[in-house]
Amino acid sequence: MARKGILSPGLTAKAIRPERKEKPRGAVGALQSSLSKLQENAVQEIDASLIDDAGVEDRLGLDPDAQKQLTSSLQTYGQQVPVLVRPHASKAGRFEIVYGRRRLKALRDLGQPVKAMVRQLDDHALVMAQGQENTARQDLSFIEKASFAAQLQDSGYERDTIAAALSIDLPMLSRMLKVGTAFDLPFLRQIGSAPGIGRDRWMALAKLFEEKGAKSRATAFMNRPEFGALNSDARFEAAFQRAQPLAQTKPSDAPKPKSLRSTQGTALGDVRLTKKGVTVTILARAEPGFDHWIHDHADRVIQELHDQYQKERSED
Repeated sequence: MARKGILSPGLTAKAIRPERKEKPRGAVGALQSSLSKLQENAVQEIDASLIDDAGVEDRLGLDPDAQKQLTSSLQTYGQQVPVLVRPHASKAGRFEIVYGRRRLKALRDLGQPVKAMVRQLDDHALVMAQGQENTARQDLSFIEKASFAAQLQDSGYERDTIAAALSIDLPMLSRMLKVGTAFDLPFLRQIGSAPGIGRDRWMALAKLFEEKGAKSRATAFMNRPEFGALNSDARFEAAFQRAQPLAQTKPSDAPKPKSLRSTQGTALGDVRLTKKGVTVTILARAEPGFDHWIHDHADRVIQELHDQYQKERSED
């Protein structure tokens, strides 16, 4: 699919940030411009060991099966689509990858040279190129794009630049950043790309993480071997389930009332312990007049019981 933008032939970092350096004019200038365009559009073969990482991390781990399939395809059919690199800013003879990281890794594993276009891109142009390439790819998940946007913001890029790099509007970028900034990269790398998990589920997990201890509960399981055996979507679901609020412990059943009986075994009433104190109930039918007697002598009875309590307490 043809795309216009930072990767259009002849569009380089200088086209984004014009320098005031005077360029050669006339035939010399035209020849130099033509040679530059030819060089930028030419595909070169570069030793994979000479290409370093650059830009912002746009993939949260690689799917082993998908990477194996790509490696097999490159081994069988060769590299059909070149990667984009730029000359290393401080190491002569080396390059930095702009996009095509999966192809670069596969070719490294195969020990084959990398077909690449070499462009003179500053950091700003590199990010724009990487972002536009990401937009054109259908295999990047929501969280990978959100994390990419968050990393650009952390690197000091303005929101207008980030939105342009991702070909989205500012309201969409704002929603994306709410998710991207809610999770740190180490956590996201453990979860992976989670291709089946959309924005709403990630927002729900971010909300759960606002509770104290939720993230700790989720990450504790992530260190166990069985977590690594899950696919990326399942890893998200496992973290989501363990981040749920702890079940409220049900209050223990109130103690059953203790029956009060006479020495002959007659039921006189009961005593009940509650959070507010002790309740004594004397049954009116237990023994005629006994309930009234307790009522009239309650002060003396309670005083005697209290005196006995203090005596036993002092003896302990």
